[in-house]
Amino acid sequence: MSDYSFYAGYIRYIVGKTVPENDEIAAMMEELTTIANIVESRDTFVIRADHLRLVGRALAGVAGFLQQHILPETVAESNETAEAEVRWVIDTSMRLVADLLSHAETTKDSEDYQATLPPPPEG
Repeated sequence: MSDYSFYAGYIRYIVGKTVPENDEIAAMMEELTTIANIVESRDTFVIRADHLRLVGRALAGVAGFLQQHILPETVAESNETAEAEVRWVIDTSMRLVADLLSHAETTKDSEDYQATLPPPPEG
């Protein structure tokens, strides 16, 4: 298990809460599950060129869900460890969204992207 098991946990929680109402949402949940499996053992993963935008949308959804539903609860409970983790997941997911979409634009969706996670929050 890596120092990023909390990230995998938040991703899996959101995947479990999401109803795949169409094929695109189902594909996003598959990609998120793959990322969760990988980050349990290492801090880098590769997004295929043809999935850059899909994964970007999926990670934006992770960040949005956490910001809207989970962060307010952790703040209200004064749970500093959970708050630090949730803020890290939101910030990291949104940074990845920006990086993925920028990479997709500059490469015209033709090159894979290697993501490297920043150090996890302390605590």
